[in-house]
Amino acid sequence: MGESRAGEAKGKAKPKAYLEAIIEKRVRMFEAIQAQQLAERQKIGGEPIKITLPDGTVKEGKKWMTLPIDIAKEISSGLAASALIAQVNGTLWDMTRPLEGDCELKLFKFDSNEGRDTFWHSSAHILGQSVEMEFGCKLCIGPCTTRGEGFYYDAFYDDLTLNEEYFDQIKSRASKAVAVEIINELPEDKTITVYRCGPLVDLCRGPHIPNTSFVKAFACLKASSSYWRGKSDRESLQRVYGISFPDSKRLKEYLTQIEEAKKRDHRLLGQNQELFFFHPLSPGSCFFLPHGTRIYNKLMEFLRVQYRDRGYQEVLTPNMYNMQLWETSGHAANYKENMFVFEVEKQEFGLKPMNCPGHCLMFEHRVRSYRELPLRLADFGVLHRNELSGALTGLTRVRRFQQDDAHIFCRESQIKDEVKSVLEFISYTYRIFGFTFELELSTRPEKYLGDIETWDKAEAALTDALNEFGMPWQINEGDGAFYGPKIDIGVFDALKRKFQCATLQLDFQLPLRFKLSYSAEDEKKMERPVMIHRAIFGSVERMFAILLEHYKGKWPFWLSPRQAIVCNVSEKSEDYAKQHMSTVHYMIQRLPNA
Repeated sequence: MGESRAGEAKGKAKPKAYLEAIIEKRVRMFEAIQAQQLAERQKIGGEPIKITLPDGTVKEGKKWMTLPIDIAKEISSGLAASALIAQVNGTLWDMTRPLEGDCELKLFKFDSNEGRDTFWHSSAHILGQSVEMEFGCKLCIGPCTTRGEGFYYDAFYDDLTLNEEYFDQIKSRASKAVAVEIINELPEDKTITVYRCGPLVDLCRGPHIPNTSFVKAFACLKASSSYWRGKSDRESLQRVYGISFPDSKRLKEYLTQIEEAKKRDHRLLGQNQELFFFHPLSPGSCFFLPHGTRIYNKLMEFLRVQYRDRGYQEVLTPNMYNMQLWETSGHAANYKENMFVFEVEKQEFGLKPMNCPGHCLMFEHRVRSYRELPLRLADFGVLHRNELSGALTGLTRVRRFQQDDAHIFCRESQIKDEVKSVLEFISYTYRIFGFTFELELSTRPEKYLGDIETWDKAEAALTDALNEFGMPWQINEGDGAFYGPKIDIGVFDALKRKFQCATLQLDFQLPLRFKLSYSAEDEKKMERPVMIHRAIFGSVERMFAILLEHYKGKWPFWLSPRQAIVCNVSEKSEDYAKQHMSTVHYMIQRLPNA
């Protein structure tokens, strides 16, 4: 590797000799443990195993010796050159990790979610190696991003502040290509896995791509500040974001898309069109100007019309509650740091960050009958979440917002029809906006609430609803919430960017926590309802931003805040022009939503 003194010149770095000694020591330890493990595998391996492929083909292999990459080579050299990650009996698996017995094997390329996530996670290690070698920083964590576009690495750089001037150095180091607190928190009997990327040996659960040669194109995107473990009272870190691809063509296309996205930035367009603004006296809370308010209200009006047609009942609920409500719901224990909490008459209250507990109170306030179900409650109530000031981003990350929130209380036997109805609602809405979307069913995780029989019934109902809905969908094993399975909806805009907007989540926990019940057909028997959390937009603010960028500010006629202008040619015709303006205004107000 080429030498670079830039880190020492522009900021504090670990002494070169110290860094080299640490690298040599950890690489030596890694190689010793790896050799020991390989020797142990040779002793215990060799038994014949059967490896079943997705098409039903069965391959022969040897226990603790055959690798997924070996099977890929048997199938074709092209697959071996492009397969990034394997899945063994539903668990993601390194291509170079031995198979431990009879198994079902799947292989994934870059064009799959599993392949991309693994590719970018591995690229984060390349980034980590680069910044450590270049600047002598202390590495923290480096995952792929939750948006599914690239990766980042958090590190402590002492007095050095990173900016774009350093990106070429990092990229150059990447092309040539220790979290003690995390280790201490692991149980004593927990196996710790580490991966090596050149001189970097990093604590990581994996899995990863076979080697760094798969990463043909790499770029740094931006640098920002962050906190250790995401907590503002912990150490201040710096985060470098990156992107990578298997070929330079895709990187070029991505960077072109980034430039186009900058032109569509909703913050810039919103300012130019006088739609909204933010003020430091109320950070994270948007001021919608008259034109922006028209669009905002039109979006809610669109949904209200649909609510009437689809059997929803709109309700109004309080903005602040005694913390007892959040203790019952579980949010006090798990979400309190994200809430605005204050004292009223020596009692603790909080602004609501979501509507579901309030809707549980609404269901509970009187005896309910099976004849009332499904009960569909919709709420545009104002919500507040205590986002860190550094995380606030235009309309996409705010503290004050409104959701197109709805909760459906139904019987187990009604789940399928209700879910299918929500999917049709989502499809209708997104088709009008010109979005495409994809569906994933996330099933029971290892830790879950309730009995398996209820989960199995719910998952079967969701599966039937998805099949009857008729769109292709994928299954995401074990990724459901602990309180119920869900359907994840990924939305794609005009730039093919993916967003998570709509929500479709089954909940067995809140009805249990609030002891909700309804009288069954046998009136002597009380049964517990199932709760479905449902949103189409997500938050109105975020959908506003997505639509503004999706349309590049060229609003469709029904959403446009400036639908028509009447111009008089002289003062003599001013009254006549005003008369026609009133007529046009009257006609526009009666236009359908789309």
